[in-house]
Amino acid sequence: MKNKKILVTGGAGYIGSHVVRQLGAAGEDVITLDNLSTGFEAAVTAGALIIGDTGDADLLEKIFSEHDIDTIMHFAAHTIVPESVADPLKYYGNNTASSRTLLEAASRHGVVNIVFSSTAAVYGIPEGGKASEDSPTQPINPYGTSKLMTEWMLRDLAAAGGPSYVALRYFNVAGCEPTGTIGQSTPKATLLVKVACEAATGRRPGVAIYGTDYPTPDGTGLRDYIHVEDLATAHVDALRYLRNGGESAVLNCGYGHGYSVREVLAAVENANGEKLNIREEPRRAGDPPELIAVADRVRNVLGWTPQLDNLDTIVRTSLEWERKIASRDPSAYWAA
Repeated sequence: MKNKKILVTGGAGYIGSHVVRQLGAAGEDVITLDNLSTGFEAAVTAGALIIGDTGDADLLEKIFSEHDIDTIMHFAAHTIVPESVADPLKYYGNNTASSRTLLEAASRHGVVNIVFSSTAAVYGIPEGGKASEDSPTQPINPYGTSKLMTEWMLRDLAAAGGPSYVALRYFNVAGCEPTGTIGQSTPKATLLVKVACEAATGRRPGVAIYGTDYPTPDGTGLRDYIHVEDLATAHVDALRYLRNGGESAVLNCGYGHGYSVREVLAAVENANGEKLNIREEPRRAGDPPELIAVADRVRNVLGWTPQLDNLDTIVRTSLEWERKIASRDPSAYWAA
């Protein structure tokens, strides 16, 4: 029996577009809903694209009425932590209130499965630098809180007979699709690997290390970097799990080990064959010395098996995409 349609909110963005590509390759019938505020039309390589807001109740009603949708993959969100501190209501409006509108429509139209893009920011600064799904959730910024509130809505709606769900708590997502069909072109990106690759290709004057006196092997922060293609695979695995009757679950998405800021920058220098312009700055408030996933559960529950757990691979795929943008390669479709 043919599967029903999948609605992917935010499917024109960095992570969402990689998931849409994998869903298309798997023969799924996909509809992307994205307002293109940070996403790109050409990043949607499978299915139909509807341009609009996740919080637009009238538009959602039209979409659900016209399409036989039983699954939602929900990525649409603002994701910049400092911006969330400066403008919290923007984050609660888009990330939380719009999610509530989406869930109301989903419940009314009989959606049975939801895969939700959550974040390790729900943990705040975990004791010992490692976070498991059972670690206390104590976010330290509105971004993390806005995502956690959506997790709570999913939990409570499921308990009331609503859709089953998997919430995937991402750690540091990096890398690009290895053959170069799509990549990360997020404007004003703040993620280290992309920032460093932009610096390597001349699109930034340099890159900063914030804090060199942490109690870590080289004094810089340790983070768990996960390749976006492995993360996308986790979403497809989560969908299969739910379709097979799996119970609702919250799962960390990371590799379970970390790299320091200096190790990441050295990998970029090695891949590019040139030194970066690196400046050292004081620590930023709220940055933990170490943030690593305890990530056994996602493997055990979903059968997820990462294929790209390698810093050089993460950096190489990121740098190749940045070179396309820097050279205005037409296949880097949003380079202009």
